[in-house]
Amino acid sequence: MFQISDVISYLEMCSAEGVNLQRGMNYRLGKTYSVILMSVRPNAPYADRIEDNGRVLIYEGHDIPRRKDGPDPKSVDQPMKTPKGVLTQNGLFYQAARRYTERNSPAELVKVYEKIQKGIWTYNGLFWLVDTWTEQNNGRKVFKFKLEIAEEQSRQEIAENNVHLNHNRLIPASVKREVWERDEGRCVICGSPENLHFDHVIPYSKGGSSLVADNIQLLCAAHNLQKRDKIE
Repeated sequence: MFQISDVISYLEMCSAEGVNLQRGMNYRLGKTYSVILMSVRPNAPYADRIEDNGRVLIYEGHDIPRRKDGPDPKSVDQPMKTPKGVLTQNGLFYQAARRYTERNSPAELVKVYEKIQKGIWTYNGLFWLVDTWTEQNNGRKVFKFKLEIAEEQSRQEIAENNVHLNHNRLIPASVKREVWERDEGRCVICGSPENLHFDHVIPYSKGGSSLVADNIQLLCAAHNLQKRDKIE
């Protein structure tokens, strides 16, 4: 089971979810939660963003598939349904969010993974899908989805879904990239490139910031566990 800010490969991510993740939006996956893949890197294909010190994620819906002789996906509205009338992933997430805002069902639980660079991902934890809307962007309609980090009061609901909760606030992607380059993709203590984790030097719970690289370091699983055991 991943912890928030674990560094993982694409294959590890797919193995954990039991499916080859070919798309960014994955409603339910046949389970009791959904999965999204996000990125806030420069030149990322969608305008995802993190707000409120890592408590809120604004996730952009996805375009039509790129097809030979078809239109530029960035020139047409993001679809609610396929040409055959089947809900797209946009549509499935949209309806789930609307059911919650209209008080017809609990919020959808969503696991979030973030791409840091090619082949490098981090686990961002569990969020509730709490709202959705559409916006005009360069003359076309795009979907927006608001997700809020799962908090302590929801622990029982999360336990019932057999997924893990961790309270650390998200570390911005820009900070993760800076730390990854500074620490050269290795544990700062032993130099291992395996089983890495973005660690708060001063824990978030003790006032440490997630927003500056000076308070974030790379630790392997063994040294991350050793540090946890020493925190009073």
